[in-house]
Amino acid sequence: MSPPFLTALCLPLCLALVQCHTAEVSTSVEHSSLSKKPPNIVFIMADELGYYELSCMGNPNIKTPNIDKMAANGLRFTQCLAGSPLCAPTRGCLLTGKHSGHTSVRSNGGGTPMRAGEETIGSVLKRAGYATGGFGKWGCGGRGSRGVPEKHGFDTFIGYYDQVHAHTYYPAYIVNNSEEMPLAGNKGGSGGKTYSHYVIVEEAKKFIRANQDEPFFCYMPVTPPHGIFDIPDDDPAWQIYKDKDWPESARRYAAMVTMLDRQVGDVLALLRELGVADNTIVMFGGDNGGADYFKDKDHPRGFHGANVHPETGVEFRGKKGNLYEGGLRVPMVAYWPGQIRAGRVSDHLCYFPDLLPTFAEIAGAKAPDDVDGLSFLPELLGETQKRHDYLYWELGRQTAVRMGSWKAIRPRSNGAWELYDLTKDVSEAHDVSAANADVLARMKAFATAAHVPVQEGDWGDRSLHEKDRRAKGGRGNRGRGRRGKRGRGAQGEVKQLPKKGLISRDGWKLVRISSETISKVAKNAIDGDPRTHWHTRFDQDMAKHPHELVIDMGAVREVTGFVYMARQDGGWNGSFAKCEFFVGDSADTIGKGEPAATATFGKKKVAQTAKCKPTKGRFVMLRALSEVNDGPWASAAEFAVKGR
Repeated sequence: MSPPFLTALCLPLCLALVQCHTAEVSTSVEHSSLSKKPPNIVFIMADELGYYELSCMGNPNIKTPNIDKMAANGLRFTQCLAGSPLCAPTRGCLLTGKHSGHTSVRSNGGGTPMRAGEETIGSVLKRAGYATGGFGKWGCGGRGSRGVPEKHGFDTFIGYYDQVHAHTYYPAYIVNNSEEMPLAGNKGGSGGKTYSHYVIVEEAKKFIRANQDEPFFCYMPVTPPHGIFDIPDDDPAWQIYKDKDWPESARRYAAMVTMLDRQVGDVLALLRELGVADNTIVMFGGDNGGADYFKDKDHPRGFHGANVHPETGVEFRGKKGNLYEGGLRVPMVAYWPGQIRAGRVSDHLCYFPDLLPTFAEIAGAKAPDDVDGLSFLPELLGETQKRHDYLYWELGRQTAVRMGSWKAIRPRSNGAWELYDLTKDVSEAHDVSAANADVLARMKAFATAAHVPVQEGDWGDRSLHEKDRRAKGGRGNRGRGRRGKRGRGAQGEVKQLPKKGLISRDGWKLVRISSETISKVAKNAIDGDPRTHWHTRFDQDMAKHPHELVIDMGAVREVTGFVYMARQDGGWNGSFAKCEFFVGDSADTIGKGEPAATATFGKKKVAQTAKCKPTKGRFVMLRALSEVNDGPWASAAEFAVKGR
């Protein structure tokens, strides 16, 4: 798009370019005045909101009237795909305009940094004269790294730099341009008086108001409904759901989505109040595919059906964390009065790398030469739109390519490629690779060409980043917060193992570990400190069930039971559900026979025990088979053995 104040000068060139069918086509937007400033851009992104979790998508549970109005008066995409199925890498794709074969942030560690000098939407628009503000979860560089937002084009960023920090809505502080911004009365976890999301949204509105006379880019990658499912009991949205006959976490989740919808309405109302609504494009979407939260026998794909068509029952395969459609398909709505025709539904195939070139064209700016995205401004305006030759994703051992309606996916690095025709099989249930070898060969060639080895950004001092991660749990100062009663992740005092009947762990040695993270190593599970915990690997090469620890107790013992204690911070990720326990005489053979005990643990912070008949052996193994939230991880604050 040629910005209004350049239209008269650039019209002959634009007319010539329109005749050329290339990615460089310039789309002009008609305005009544050449002196009108470039359009403002507001992009609001919900964390982990599923494709079918808006009422305009037919969801029968969750009410989103303001987003519904945006869709009714704007454009709704049916084939918008995330840059990645996890938080940090999808933000890396969105911000840089690159697919995940070229980005510097491809893992989901929480603070992995962009490279110094890497271009973002913020830096491109800042050079074009825009005020640039971010409000929510950054996820592309922790404090102390070269990936922080103020080094990548943002005048202001208020919220969370690290995504582990972002799991709590009651942290002692959030971050403002790498400085701590205290939140009164907060203790971490679910304990506190100041709901961080309220503060973040108010800061975004202040930014809009302060920059109403100049072009602005307001980026709002807000945290709801992800993290601990906390919402204050006096929030109007909670009143809608509090008496529903649903699990409490499902009610809290729905209320968080409706709360966010109300705040989207507040932003739109502010734009109207300031008289800038007609010169502002507002987009709303999710960051990656939805999760199967709160599933039960009646709701096997989650209580709210994030990836299930509410009328037909047709499902997207997979969910957050994998490259099937359920991990990538996101809701996306665009609203721009006078520019986007009301009520349009677009099946244009686009994904997050397209946002940078789109916003650059709206602003009259030049996108970097190395972006992988294509501007979809022509599609927004109802004009001829260039299509991608292919779209590409990678995450750890997973790889996927989209070419028109064809979807090729390799779920693991040593696995076979699968091929699906999404026009006939959107559920990716019928692999047609054998009958379409030529199509698959072309898509595999695209995948080979798209990947370059990752080169992450650099760190200076990690101490502030690690402090932010610890701030999630608010160790040493826990309380119930404003919710009053316990829900998902609510915290009280740190629980302790029972004192009687346990075999001493002095001299215990870990002899086999399925995986661990750098900051949450396996030895934390047997260190006697429940404030630390073991967590399985969740970065670029994410480990999945089963997860195992094998321990040498130092001598033959008679075992009568096993004691497990879930992580004691504000989260539940990795907390055991189904698990098995073994006793044996050899670290090499343990786990190959029948378990000494099996258990399905509940969502509890207190120690839980699995009893077994007296069994002698020197080695014990724990094997986690599933997680309380159906995630792929495992975690343990403490593991102990009963006996003598």
